[in-house]
Amino acid sequence: MAGVLSKVKQLGRKLVESGTVVSEIKQRAKAKQRTIVLCEGEDRRVVEAAEECTSEGIAKIVLLGNPHQLHASNPDIDFSGIEIIDPETSPKLDAYANLLYELRKSKGMTEEQAKEQAKDATFFGALMLKAGDADGLVSGACHSTANTLRPGLQIVKTAPGASAVSSFNLMVAPVMGNQYVEDGLLVFADCGLNPTYTAEGLADCAIATAKSAKEIAGIEPRVAMLSFSSKGSAKHDYVTLVQEATRIAKEKAPDLLIDGELQFDAALVPEVAKMKAPDSKVAGKANVLIFPDLQSGNIGYKIAERLGGFQAIGPICQGFAKPLNDLSRGCKAADIVCAVAITALQVEDK
Repeated sequence: MAGVLSKVKQLGRKLVESGTVVSEIKQRAKAKQRTIVLCEGEDRRVVEAAEECTSEGIAKIVLLGNPHQLHASNPDIDFSGIEIIDPETSPKLDAYANLLYELRKSKGMTEEQAKEQAKDATFFGALMLKAGDADGLVSGACHSTANTLRPGLQIVKTAPGASAVSSFNLMVAPVMGNQYVEDGLLVFADCGLNPTYTAEGLADCAIATAKSAKEIAGIEPRVAMLSFSSKGSAKHDYVTLVQEATRIAKEKAPDLLIDGELQFDAALVPEVAKMKAPDSKVAGKANVLIFPDLQSGNIGYKIAERLGGFQAIGPICQGFAKPLNDLSRGCKAADIVCAVAITALQVEDK
């Protein structure tokens, strides 16, 4: 991904020219032409997204579901160019079932159980990823996060060196030129996956999110580790956790521009940063915000979305061996299209 978008200000101009952050992501995804599997053909929003992704050339789409039911239920949809696979009748079902059995037999799974489990669309999609028959997976429009992530953790597994899977949200400002959002975009983590973190886990989340910010959004990350304290202004175990996570992240990624602990206003507002963290290279200009736990991250992104008018894209998973993303059950077809484009960009070049 290096060299795709060079400087932050150049990115800002490019995003203005192309219209939105989302359109820029779609354009970059088109150049990759990845194969993305959508597991929920029974959901109208997913079908609409499959059609849009295919017509716009964002990715090659594999849609899981019964072909006859899909065509009967969606007579207005153009399915040309979309590969439809029914997990229950797929000629690869036995091979995938054997793969699942080998992966899970140590946990007590039988061959019969593996074949039945492989018929489940999300498990089938995860097995496609594991077998190399797809580059990425998107699910969760009508299934819980657990139903999406369980196959990922059991089959796709975490990437080498990753201590855990985490998530981030791209937060697109309602107006370019927002005084605290230089390029119209912030990255929040973790807002949708891990309820609690150890210091090392939080550090790994910060490092992974910075990498995602650069590769997916094209921004040079300036990472703020958030707390209710700035540079020791408060004493508490929660503050100590963030301080320790910051220390670990700096040791693991010495070239990363990261600082903490910082309050939200100290991270974003230059005037506040001068008072609370005058020596920080991140305070007052952070664009990647790492929340200390899921409660604060989830509440924070929804406040920005509902009261601040930001568009929240995500949660986007990171840390899997291959890209696998979970949708919100309240998502729109347009959100699924965004998820497909982002998933395509997460695929590592060979």
